[in-house]
Amino acid sequence: MKLRAVSKSASSYISYSKLLSQLSLTKSLDQGLQIHAPLIKVGLSQDPKHRNQLINLYSKCKVFRHARKLIQESPEPDLVSWSSLISGYAQNGFGEEALLAFREAHVLGVKFNEFTFPSVLKACASTKNFILGRQVHGLVVATGFESDVFVANTLVVTYAKCGHVVDSRRLFEDIPEKNCISWNARLSSCAQSDSSGEAMGLFHEMLAGGVRPDEFSFSTTLNAATGLGDIIQGKKVHGYLIKLGYEGDPFSSNALVDMYAKGGDLGDAITVFNDIPEPDIVSWNATIAGCVLHGYYDRALELLDQMKKSGICPNLFTLSSALKACAALGDQELGKQFHANLIKMDIMKDPFASVGLIDMYFKCHLMKDAITVYRLMPEKDLVAINAMISGHVENGEYGEAINLFVEMYRQTMEFDQATLLAVLNAIAAFEAILVCKQIHALIVKSGYQADNFVLNGLIDSYGKCSHVQDAAKVFEECPGTDLPTYTSIMTTYAQCGLGEEALKLYLKLPNMGLKPDSFVCSSLLKACATLSAYEQGKQIHVHVLKLGFMSDVFARNSLVNMYAKCGSIEDAGRAFSEVPKRSVVSWSAMIGGLAQHGHGKEALNMFNEMLKDDVSPNQITLVSVLSACNHAGLVNEAQWYFETMREQFGIEPMQEHYACMIDVLGRAGKLDKAMDLVNNMPFEANATIWGGLLGAAKTHKNVELGQRAAEMLYTLEPEKSGTHILLANIYASEGLWEDVAKVRRLMKDSKVKKEPGMSWMEVKDKIHTFIVGDRTHSRSEEIYAKLEELGQLMAKEGYVPMLETDLHHVEKKEKEILLSYHSEKIAVAFGLIATPPGAPIRVKKNLRICLDCHTAFKYICKIVSREIIIRDINRFHHFRDGSCSCGDYW
Repeated sequence: MKLRAVSKSASSYISYSKLLSQLSLTKSLDQGLQIHAPLIKVGLSQDPKHRNQLINLYSKCKVFRHARKLIQESPEPDLVSWSSLISGYAQNGFGEEALLAFREAHVLGVKFNEFTFPSVLKACASTKNFILGRQVHGLVVATGFESDVFVANTLVVTYAKCGHVVDSRRLFEDIPEKNCISWNARLSSCAQSDSSGEAMGLFHEMLAGGVRPDEFSFSTTLNAATGLGDIIQGKKVHGYLIKLGYEGDPFSSNALVDMYAKGGDLGDAITVFNDIPEPDIVSWNATIAGCVLHGYYDRALELLDQMKKSGICPNLFTLSSALKACAALGDQELGKQFHANLIKMDIMKDPFASVGLIDMYFKCHLMKDAITVYRLMPEKDLVAINAMISGHVENGEYGEAINLFVEMYRQTMEFDQATLLAVLNAIAAFEAILVCKQIHALIVKSGYQADNFVLNGLIDSYGKCSHVQDAAKVFEECPGTDLPTYTSIMTTYAQCGLGEEALKLYLKLPNMGLKPDSFVCSSLLKACATLSAYEQGKQIHVHVLKLGFMSDVFARNSLVNMYAKCGSIEDAGRAFSEVPKRSVVSWSAMIGGLAQHGHGKEALNMFNEMLKDDVSPNQITLVSVLSACNHAGLVNEAQWYFETMREQFGIEPMQEHYACMIDVLGRAGKLDKAMDLVNNMPFEANATIWGGLLGAAKTHKNVELGQRAAEMLYTLEPEKSGTHILLANIYASEGLWEDVAKVRRLMKDSKVKKEPGMSWMEVKDKIHTFIVGDRTHSRSEEIYAKLEELGQLMAKEGYVPMLETDLHHVEKKEKEILLSYHSEKIAVAFGLIATPPGAPIRVKKNLRICLDCHTAFKYICKIVSREIIIRDINRFHHFRDGSCSCGDYW
């Protein structure tokens, strides 16, 4: 704009005044400065009107230094000057400065009007200065401006933003003639106080009152519908928006995209998005975030590419959603590219960006990169620490998670519910009982004993550490036991083998006014699976049907698992066939069940069906596949799956896979190959691996391997009696009685107690438990009479007790008695007298079934024409018509 020389004429006066007003509207600072110079030159700068217009221009352009100078140079600064300055401060986010200017003007005796008060109140709201806000309110009343609708509207918002919602509502109700701005002020106050339901009600009341909503009304109400997760109400608001012709408003369009995306209707979100002529960064972010929220990670990344091609650069929120997509997809390379973008954008100091990167790197199993990002953070806030602890837990680094919390606590850093839950998860997995007790004390000390989420985590941790009494005590002391709390304690009982206690609690739920959910039913089914409580499991199945949880995938999978572990692979198969959408968990449960029941080839066929169904296996599936090969003696097949799992399925062999493969080779007598695998695997062999080798050494009577495996197990599991027993059995089988005596002496000196053989079975919803030579049962006389009868019948069929399997250094007659009264034989005899003729007998044993019992049951099942199902520590044995499902390979 070129400026001409002007005179002090009336027309020039008017043209300067008009030009300054226009420049204030457009915030054209440079041109304003050009005007100011000639105004000074011709002596018009001291004119009150020009001076006020210049103050207004400088205030709007945030050049408060010039505005202040003009006020100071004024002989008598008037209301317009101060109002312009205060308004400029308030509108540009300088709330404190606005209030200081207000105080200064008030001291000078300036009388404010309906144009100034809203700016002052806005500054009070932004700074949360409620005390001054009330004082200003008093001044508004004293000067008679409380009836001005603009002032009244601002008071409504100010009270709401300062947390005085009730007073805000009262002020709104006192406005005699409410206009759209009044309703918007109230809607805004509801948004400030997270009262989404009230906001929806206000919107409908506004319509009923004949007030036409504007763009702000619609965007605020749509945000309320989003907050409520009420897509039905959101669609109604969308209808009004179209009816009143606001579908082209960018704020409303963005609110619609966000509402549909967060409400789960991604199709409508994308439809609205596609109808926006020129989507801005907010539109793109809402759509991308919606895709991520609902698991459409590839689509989210495609939209990000489209956004870049449209010329819009991603911001922190865009990249945050992109990092979540990379984390979910495990896309390490793309995640690193986004990290580079964040560095280029120079926003790495933003803790939000760092936390997103930490989460992404941990989920992509790049732990070193996650730790590097964390260490480079200038200030470690609580969110970052929680991300680190959770990340370590997700990657199985439980010790690191606990150590990080300890280090954080020593530095007197704060913690919250999320921190405690993550640490309790680490404790549960690590079985760190001492740390668990310390965290329990900290929970009490810090006041979190009233937080049910934390207490549920504590119950779970005690349960995983096998401290059931401590878990039960926490449960009993809970201030308010809700359904999740009951679920936690029932799950703990189930995990610790106290399924009866879990089922007793379940029966109490109706009296507590608590309706079981699918998680409760899943926990109970797990309890039944642990107990092999087939009848009780069937009853829970009935409850699942009655409560309508058959569509729940967790309940369905739990049914498959329960029936498989309760010895009915047929029922498991039926439950599996009824799962509508089979996930990898469903397939893995069924494959694992077939493997445990000795149906190795069927398990492998099912695995092939799973692949045809386009379901990718996970690590657990491959463990089940190798286990199927193991139980069926399919050595070549196991070797092929083990050697190709990385190439075929992208799964890196873990310790569990190595343990399975080593056990396969050991059982098959390929002991040298098994040891080669132990020596060359990328991990230190754990107790499971050495335990498998010790079992193989016993089977194949390899004293040297047995001694080596036992030595390792003495270090890894010094408290376990099984190591001593197996080694003693290896020595006894070779007649090395002096070595047997040494092992027993070592057990005595180390105070290691032998775990007694125990068997149990369920009859009429009650669990009956037996140990070797048990005579404590109420029906002992009948049981032993049945054992005597069976012994005579088996002898007639050619059964001879396998005395060589009893390795006690005692007389032949004593060995016969010991073999006759093994716990599983007592349990089967009880089953024969306590269950209806023809019904299957299901027994669970805590140790491996011995060869003599295995042989005896092949005779008994044929004599009594019953199926006998024994679940030992390794697998199921189905005895039918004189043979066992394991094919004598176990």
